[in-house]
Amino acid sequence: MSLLKTSQGPRPGSIVEFLQNDRPHAAYVVEEQAGRLRLFTASRRETKLAANRVLPWSGPLYSGEASRADMESRLDLHQARREEIEKGLDILELWELAQGEVDHAPVTWFAGLLWDQPGPDELAALGRAMLAARTHFKFHPPEFEVFPKAKVEERLEHQRIQHEMERLSSLGTDFLRALWDRVCRPDAPRPPEPDPEISARLTDLLKDRLANPHSSGTEDLWKMLTKGLPEHPCLALLLAQAWELVPRHYNSLLDEADYAADDSWSAPFAGEIVALTQVVTQTVGQAVDQAAIEPGFVSIDAETTRDIDDAFKVAATDEGFLVSIALARPCLHWEFGSPLDRAVMHRATSLYLPEGSSHMMPEALGLRLFSLLADGPRPALILDIRLDHAGQLLGATPRTGFVQVANTTYEKVETALAEGSDPDLALAMQAAGKAFEARLARGAVVIKKPDPHLVLTQDPDTGETRVELTLKPRMDQAELVVSEFMILANWAVADLAHKAGAVLLHRTQDIAIGQEMAGVWERAEDIYRVVRVLSAPLLETRPRPHAGLGLPAYAPSTSPLRRYPDFLNVAQLCHLAETGQPRFSAQDLEALLPLLGSRLEAVSQIQRFRPRYWRLVHLAQNLGREYPAVMVDENGPMATLALPELQIYTRVPKNMLGDKLYPGKPCLVVFKRVDPLTNELKVAQVLDD
Repeated sequence: MSLLKTSQGPRPGSIVEFLQNDRPHAAYVVEEQAGRLRLFTASRRETKLAANRVLPWSGPLYSGEASRADMESRLDLHQARREEIEKGLDILELWELAQGEVDHAPVTWFAGLLWDQPGPDELAALGRAMLAARTHFKFHPPEFEVFPKAKVEERLEHQRIQHEMERLSSLGTDFLRALWDRVCRPDAPRPPEPDPEISARLTDLLKDRLANPHSSGTEDLWKMLTKGLPEHPCLALLLAQAWELVPRHYNSLLDEADYAADDSWSAPFAGEIVALTQVVTQTVGQAVDQAAIEPGFVSIDAETTRDIDDAFKVAATDEGFLVSIALARPCLHWEFGSPLDRAVMHRATSLYLPEGSSHMMPEALGLRLFSLLADGPRPALILDIRLDHAGQLLGATPRTGFVQVANTTYEKVETALAEGSDPDLALAMQAAGKAFEARLARGAVVIKKPDPHLVLTQDPDTGETRVELTLKPRMDQAELVVSEFMILANWAVADLAHKAGAVLLHRTQDIAIGQEMAGVWERAEDIYRVVRVLSAPLLETRPRPHAGLGLPAYAPSTSPLRRYPDFLNVAQLCHLAETGQPRFSAQDLEALLPLLGSRLEAVSQIQRFRPRYWRLVHLAQNLGREYPAVMVDENGPMATLALPELQIYTRVPKNMLGDKLYPGKPCLVVFKRVDPLTNELKVAQVLDD
């Protein structure tokens, strides 16, 4: 035998190698003719191949005729030798030896670094090893390119990531499919988890999809792992629940809004909270020593309310009424622009959900230090609002001070007003009633509708959350006092700030409403018609009308513990009262509006959608039950029904309602399918009431 040089080309009797499916294969040359080879391969088959496809190492060259058995034994012999040699090669050491020597070279040059006289099997084994080392070499026939160190590191990192992705795809896809099976069959056992690394990656992915369901950063990976699963809009939530990463009925809306449900978010600001508490407590103590506490204010709230941010007292005057409204003053010693301030603005508003309340302020501040509780004097912004006998606004004066508040409830006030047992409350009711009548005369649109109250309880046997629905009892007089005084205060501060040249944040609804829309609306069909005319209020710095409230301007200020716009407006008014100058310029507030508006929208969606979710859960738990409904619209082939007790709407084909169709038609609705996650409602029957 003899070694066939590369330049001589493959000849009959020589052993050559060629690439197939990106791997080298050995073959015996049986015949060569016009650049075409007939080969006998190691897999015991004959094939034809262009000579230029042979790898640039060949040999040994056997002379004479060879039988099939000869070719088989020779191929097996050299295959075994080459595999053994390849096992002993340190390809990384070879790459290091070549660094700085050449950029590219034939396999014979590299073989010279390892052997004095390399033979055909050494060349072939080395060529195979270098072909496999794609992170360090690249084959450009007939030579190998040597990658520099930086590129090798880059390719190794890419290879590592690719390997992880392939492993994640294989194991993760199977696991998510098993989780989906559990979604479809809740009684199915929880599938065994993949190894900790894969589990951690899947956990992070699911949590990211909960918080960012439309994230482009994880979209490709998500599609890869969930290929073959249904395109459910809440797929990530369902899989996370099946894995028990989150509980059933988990509120993923909080994740989307980046809003912590409990007070844990305030822990990083403990130092600021303690320092603020100390300085405010000291300031209140000084006011007590100086007997500068103003008594007589009353707050009306629910029995469980602890974030009390408004109270009032009313006196009769020769011109009409003096309504003094005390507003919580969380801006006392507050550092705007601090980390705590930015975190509070990020929360933007408090949430009051069936499963519990989440507060904008740290609870140590919003539920204790600044809340107008009866357990001690509190700092406040006091608005002295003058009304005439007809309830028209004459003017308002802001001042800062410290107040002592008596806390009472809607139920107690309603009883006292019904019995006529409290002359102060009776005077307050008289002033509120006059203000209400004045608003109606200016075209206010007042909607009164049932207030469903959802109570969540846990079944002790199954652990399932049950949703009970009741209607809150009407407290018309007590609610009128509170609502009218708050509306009055927000109008009064808008008016006084405008006169003083100070800018506030306003809620505006500058639309034309026909006089026929003004009034008090209670029937479901009337409410539906009126609401479709009203547009959503805007948050802006210009004092424009609020048509629905019947006011020329409205600057929300009465909930400084619960809403950040109110917090800013109270701070502006306090500074105006104490210095005669506004704290914030128009440019300051305009600059805040884009971020504040987006945060308010993100968080307010939770307040809009989450109670509806629980109402639908209640429906799903009571399929077959009859619910009172009212037809409110019959546009097109479908009719719209309102369910007043649940404060939801649903659509049904008109033929389900019989022949007589008119807004206000009462009926009973029975549902056959309700999906709270997808907001799906399907009606089984519509019965005459």
